[in-house]
Amino acid sequence: MSEDSMSSTVISLENIAVNRFGYGARGDELTHAKAAPKKWLSAQLQVINFTDEQPTSADVFVAHAKFQKQKKLMKQQKKQTLSSQDKEKSKMMKGAARKTYIKMSAASLKQAITSEHSVSWRLLDFFSNHFSVSTAGRLMVGLSPTLEREAIAPNLLGNFADMLLAVEQHPAMLIYLNNDKSFGPNSRMAKKRKVGLNENLAREIMELHTLGVDGGYSQSDVIELAKGITGWSVKRPKKEHGSGFVFRAYAHEPGSRELLGKKYAQHGIKQGQQMLRDLAMHPNTATYICNKIAHHFVSENPPQSLITKMQNTWLNNQGNLKKVMLTLFDAEESWIAQPQKFKTPREFVISTYRAIAPKNINSRALFNSLNNLGQMPFNAGSPAGFSDDESDWLGASALMARVEWSSLVSGQKKSINAKRIMATALGNSISQNTYQMVMRAESRQQASTLLLMSPEFQRR
Repeated sequence: MSEDSMSSTVISLENIAVNRFGYGARGDELTHAKAAPKKWLSAQLQVINFTDEQPTSADVFVAHAKFQKQKKLMKQQKKQTLSSQDKEKSKMMKGAARKTYIKMSAASLKQAITSEHSVSWRLLDFFSNHFSVSTAGRLMVGLSPTLEREAIAPNLLGNFADMLLAVEQHPAMLIYLNNDKSFGPNSRMAKKRKVGLNENLAREIMELHTLGVDGGYSQSDVIELAKGITGWSVKRPKKEHGSGFVFRAYAHEPGSRELLGKKYAQHGIKQGQQMLRDLAMHPNTATYICNKIAHHFVSENPPQSLITKMQNTWLNNQGNLKKVMLTLFDAEESWIAQPQKFKTPREFVISTYRAIAPKNINSRALFNSLNNLGQMPFNAGSPAGFSDDESDWLGASALMARVEWSSLVSGQKKSINAKRIMATALGNSISQNTYQMVMRAESRQQASTLLLMSPEFQRR
């Protein structure tokens, strides 16, 4: 993939629409997009409905409570001889969370692969990574995949403030960043027990979720926001009815707050909610997230003129994400005729399966594909999420892993036809060099592998 071959490739408008903004062409999508690429993109923005019947966060809590009970029982009986039935039950419960996590992750991938609205799925994945949570600990293994389903997807095309509030009040985020263990220094709870303030969630809200690291806030702002969201916690299945978010007044820091120079006299839960709504509409938040969206969809170095257009739409429309995306689609800066982005492993796997369109996809194999390529779902290991920079995915070992995976996928289906895949995925946006290399391959498997590893397929 030389720089010359990449820069010389000219992409058609329908190819840009389907591959740069979506997850790659499936079936005759290039043909549908050709007549009016921008109109096709607008129609792509649809509310995502998960068609599978996967566990909810409430189900995860119930299952985890049962596991904890079984674990406690095992501990009490450790001096006794356990029956083989007890041992097997314990083993099954221990692995149940991971099985659920793999099933949920694979189910989302499959829907992205088969969807007629892959642009919306790419947008969902963008915000899922923006609000990154990781599978640290058994409870988070089960909870992590529920965040995008319950908090992000329902607010994907609405106002950012609504998504922000839903995410920060979701059990996965509250537990991941320890806000369930954050207590106001002057709260009723703090006066009874030695507990204190935890700044983790507040810091990440400002640094990663809203303003950005250079967003103009100070450490005192972090502390004030942390105090504003004290009491935001999660119900305990063993002791409280139901599950999910709960506001604990006895843990909330009393008094007014001051964030970024603005006073917040609201009491209880409303104080933190208003702070988040104001952060969502802050100009620095608009700039930070619009830049991040443009970086993800369009270019490693998006033009400032594009960011300005998107930011203006954000500020003039209450942070409406659908209108921000329509501004992105409409801007001429988004339609650069040369490839701009190198696909992440997730993008590569999804676009490959969309092009090949196999009748059946093994869930475990699909999940393992991302694991082997270095982007296992909900395992960025950091609240910052997976990198969206080419340099982090273009190493020699990473490329070799892609070659091996491409060869494996190409060899699984004997009827695979590289010429058909080329037409489906790339249309006429293919160089003469790549076309000849694929057509002169010694076998169907080699031809497909060469196509999947070509600059035209690896880039968008």
